[in-house]
Amino acid sequence: MLAILAGFLKQAIIQGIPLLFGSTGEIITEKSGNLNLGIPGIMYIGGISGVIGAYFYEKHGDVDNALLCVLVPFLTSILGSVIMSLIYCFLTVTMKANQNVTGLALTTFGVGVGNFFGGSLTSLFGGEGGHIALNATGKYYQATLPFADKLGLFGETFLSFGFLAYLAIFISLVASWYLNHTRSGLNLRAVGENPATADAAGVNVTLYKYVATCVGGAIAGLGGLYFIMDYIGGSWTNGGFGDRGWLAIALVIFALWKPKFSILGSILFGGLYIVYLYIPGLSRNSQELFKMLPYIVTIIVLIFTSIRKKRENQPPQSLGLTYFREER
Repeated sequence: MLAILAGFLKQAIIQGIPLLFGSTGEIITEKSGNLNLGIPGIMYIGGISGVIGAYFYEKHGDVDNALLCVLVPFLTSILGSVIMSLIYCFLTVTMKANQNVTGLALTTFGVGVGNFFGGSLTSLFGGEGGHIALNATGKYYQATLPFADKLGLFGETFLSFGFLAYLAIFISLVASWYLNHTRSGLNLRAVGENPATADAAGVNVTLYKYVATCVGGAIAGLGGLYFIMDYIGGSWTNGGFGDRGWLAIALVIFALWKPKFSILGSILFGGLYIVYLYIPGLSRNSQELFKMLPYIVTIIVLIFTSIRKKRENQPPQSLGLTYFREER
């Protein structure tokens, strides 16, 4: 029984890491007042950008160089995610476009671009087409701590992950510290709560929105990279992400816009996402009902926090609202 529980916990963590990347990135973005519903699309772009970088490196580089095998897709993933975030910022912050519509359009665009390149990357660049398998790169991303096997069940459960899993936790803790214990973090929260007041105090609202959204997008994109390189092992499957991008956005609400809460929340959501696999005898319809559990839990938390009306558990006051400086 203990081994089964440990195995379930391990799988919950594996499932939760992409959600942790996505939710941490979205929390940073939303703290600036930008509601970026393009996170699912950005995660797709982060994944396919990493695949493109790894594909060209494996084709022309030294696959025995572990550092470059890891670094090239890592950087291309961030680059693709930041470009998507810049598009969002230009449309919503500079051009004052509706944030909801822009985010949904970016999600559709990102999924389309990911599926296009994922399905035709090899044929587009002189290959025979077909399935993409980045075995060398995936092997390095899946490499675990060398001493994990020596620590028994504890090592197998908590230390047998690739470096991106630990990076996700580290980024979440750093983001929490940044938002609560630094001057620029306070400025960022002020921009999200009341941009007019922040502007009057000398805070560059536009700069903070751009930087927070791009940093948040880069972090979310790493969730896509993790899914492709670590979870799958360097393979691309069109539509393989499922609804993980939307789960990451739901996790933001569950975590009450606090990055440190996202760590435990991501494990819970990951567990809820796969719990049906550990219940024997479930029909197909029942399995689909169990997949709704993370969303149901989010709705319950949203109702509970709305009833309590504690300000620290509410979203930024100007979330999703366009800031017009001339109206200040």
